[in-house]
Amino acid sequence: MEFDLAFIWAGLIAFSVLTYVILDGFDLGLGILFPFAKSNQERDLMMNSVAPVWDGNETWLVLGGGGLFAVFPLAYAVIMPALYVPITVMLLALVFRGVSFEYRWRAQRYKWVWDFTFFGGSLLAALCQGIALGALVQGIEVEGRAYAGGWFDWLSPFSLLTGGAVAVGYALLGACWLIMKTEDDIHHHMRRLAKPLAIATLALIGVVSLWTPFLDPVYFSRWFNLPGSLWTFCVPAMMAALIWALFSGLSGPSDRQPFFAALGIFVVSFIGLGISFYPMMVPPSLTIWAVAAPDKSLGFALVGAIVLIPLILAYTAYAYWVFRGKLDPDNGYH
Repeated sequence: MEFDLAFIWAGLIAFSVLTYVILDGFDLGLGILFPFAKSNQERDLMMNSVAPVWDGNETWLVLGGGGLFAVFPLAYAVIMPALYVPITVMLLALVFRGVSFEYRWRAQRYKWVWDFTFFGGSLLAALCQGIALGALVQGIEVEGRAYAGGWFDWLSPFSLLTGGAVAVGYALLGACWLIMKTEDDIHHHMRRLAKPLAIATLALIGVVSLWTPFLDPVYFSRWFNLPGSLWTFCVPAMMAALIWALFSGLSGPSDRQPFFAALGIFVVSFIGLGISFYPMMVPPSLTIWAVAAPDKSLGFALVGAIVLIPLILAYTAYAYWVFRGKLDPDNGYH
């Protein structure tokens, strides 16, 4: 049986990116919600809820970026020049945010500085991820085998909209995570915040979803031409079920349901993007197979991935299992 190695690797890269989004999304969302905390004690609790796992979440970003460079070198060579600014700002924001995790616990007089860098780094990283996504969806200008656009082609109304949608969506994930992990005042405070965040997230997803098919005729045909649209109808159907689960969870006694429903909304949104994209790796002109490395390189790298990805999954699952359950405010991680 002959395997399509480029297709397999496209799936692995997509899996890595999705895993990063759903794991680091609520992590970044906590930082975005930092100004809404009522006290330093609440901010301490918010950081302690992700302190044991946040650095492991970043592993998936490294895997996705490194994998893209190794197995889809042409895609990497085109995407990076097109998105230098948002990607560079995102990485710098993640650096400041990572430093804040440690320095904030040591600083007393200037603790507010590290609170601000944690908030600012989280918000900037989320915005830049959404802007980069929007710029990729709207298409990258390519001539031959090189990027042919300008320095600021990534900046557009659509990319700014997707940036805002990702930032608000991450804030929703952060609020739902804290609903699941905390009790008492902060728990009820996050329940109150989660409802308007859910409404805003869904409204932004709706606008992005309605706008996307009109960016490219291929996108439009995927969603609105029969018989293909019979399959794509599954996406809004799943989204409707998850919206019900989210709001019923926020109104009911369940602490876990809102978080997993919010994660599901991100997963279904990602599936929707995949339906629009496939088989393009760099819309609108470069397919998965056009940008892939030779099959020998793909096969060699796949051997490492088969070993590495299960190890990362096992480590991630173990970390979340060890630190499962509600947080004890008197027993912080630091």
